[in-house]
Amino acid sequence: MDSPVPITRMLSFAAQRCGLAVLLGCLMLGGLRADWDFALISRRAEALYGPLGDGTARVDAWQTLLNARQGSEQERLERVNSFFNQQLRYVEDIDLWHENDYWATPVQSLIKGAGDCEDYAIAKYFSLRHMGIPSEKLRITYVKALRQNRAHMVLTYYSTPQAQPLVLDSLMNAIKPASQRTDLVPVYAFNAEGLWLPGASGNRKVGDTKRLSRWQDVLKKMQAEGFAADSID
Repeated sequence: MDSPVPITRMLSFAAQRCGLAVLLGCLMLGGLRADWDFALISRRAEALYGPLGDGTARVDAWQTLLNARQGSEQERLERVNSFFNQQLRYVEDIDLWHENDYWATPVQSLIKGAGDCEDYAIAKYFSLRHMGIPSEKLRITYVKALRQNRAHMVLTYYSTPQAQPLVLDSLMNAIKPASQRTDLVPVYAFNAEGLWLPGASGNRKVGDTKRLSRWQDVLKKMQAEGFAADSID
């Protein structure tokens, strides 16, 4: 393994190459993220799924949302949570996809204008990643919803590794701390960093997402839709 380059030299080199203002903007966004070519994505989506119909307006609105990267992380969470809760209506997989458990890409969900709980969580995850929030702060979390007595999926946000997570839920627009969501019991969570299990002393990493075949299918479908692999990690 090569020796790490001192951070001061990296900053100096980057400033010379792209300008200090651009560099600072990159740092504020939490790292460089490859831009998404929505003209290409729309063409690929039509080739894969047929005419987009009303989905065109929803995909265009998503692009507008993604371009609004200003504001605090909390403000971005609220914009993204509200957007998908308004744009999508809840429909079970068996009715929408004629499968018992289908994980859709954000584009597929927006074309349909519908999805179930994991589709909301997946779309919110990729949106916030693209808007500059690091993957280690986000986890797609599988829970048991006690009031509905059923499996459910939400997106959780950790401001710091040991912080109490905030819950972005398709069941409500309000983003609440996990301590206020006593109706949800966490089962497992995942992100680009790996697979996590809850425990009394905190979440414990137990593996990588290669064990989640449906998640790997989502990544493959997004690449087929025109998303670069390094932009959806």
